[in-house]
Amino acid sequence: MNEDLKVNLSGLPRDYLDAAAAENISAAVSSRVPAVKPEPELVVNPWDIVLCTSGTLISCENAIVVLIIFHNPSLRAPMFLLIGSLALADLLAGIGLIINFVFAYLLQSEATKLVTIGLIVASFSASVCSLLAITVDRYLSLYYALTYHSERTVTFTYVMLVMLWGTSICLGLLPIMGWNCLRDESTCSVVRPLTKNNAAILSVSFLFMFALMLQLYIQICKIVMRHAHQIALQHHFLATSHYVTTRRGVSTLAIILGTFAACWMPFTLYSLIADYTYPSIYTYATLLPATYNSIINPVIYAFRNQEIQKALCLICCGCIPSSLAQRARSPSDV
Repeated sequence: MNEDLKVNLSGLPRDYLDAAAAENISAAVSSRVPAVKPEPELVVNPWDIVLCTSGTLISCENAIVVLIIFHNPSLRAPMFLLIGSLALADLLAGIGLIINFVFAYLLQSEATKLVTIGLIVASFSASVCSLLAITVDRYLSLYYALTYHSERTVTFTYVMLVMLWGTSICLGLLPIMGWNCLRDESTCSVVRPLTKNNAAILSVSFLFMFALMLQLYIQICKIVMRHAHQIALQHHFLATSHYVTTRRGVSTLAIILGTFAACWMPFTLYSLIADYTYPSIYTYATLLPATYNSIINPVIYAFRNQEIQKALCLICCGCIPSSLAQRARSPSDV
């Protein structure tokens, strides 16, 4: 009875009050529950896609070379060991580019950044050092033609391989061991987390190796021209034939050295003059041609080689074409 006599002091209908109370309770509850923020949309940089694609092509191409040399026991001469070292380095570089893409968008952390940049630095350093070792080997094979096929040459090749891979691994470990710019962004180079000093050392080392390769290839050109002239005299070739043979050899060397310089020189010089404040598009635009060098290397150093061509034909079709089997090596094949 008392409940029926209660007065509605607000003068509003009871149903309206009940609805208002329900809204107040709902608002109070919602204020205590944290709002769920929508997940940010994953935006992929097109340059990273291009680098990942380049890394995939590098990996596939150089994996073929590594498998051919590993599968064929006859390809154990110093020249093939160095070509295999180059292919292995480029293969690891391609894998590093793929891993960098995966870690950048799926597993972001400081540890993954350091491991990825360490792998890329070590593999590309081993690639450039292998190119220098191949140049040294070609020079020795021409300058010491009579004593080149000896145990001393094999030992020297293994020493070069140990030194180049040891140096490359040490360079790759520098960012992991603490020489990085994750704690001080002002020291970053164009490739984070490499420091400006680290990038400068790598760039200067590249310029030194390029100068050494240039000098060696100049000496190789002189030897090739002399050998071609001697062969022409022995076989009574015409001067035109001697000129064509020599021109092919010099052209081949120019293509090898020119391709190497065109791929790596832009990024090397840019790393010396720029830092992290420069637009990233310049870094991508100069780094991408450097990766193309690892795509071109198998074509220049592996697939042009007659023995590797024969091994590839045996693996693919189980036979060696007669044109390839009867082809003689000329002075232009340097």
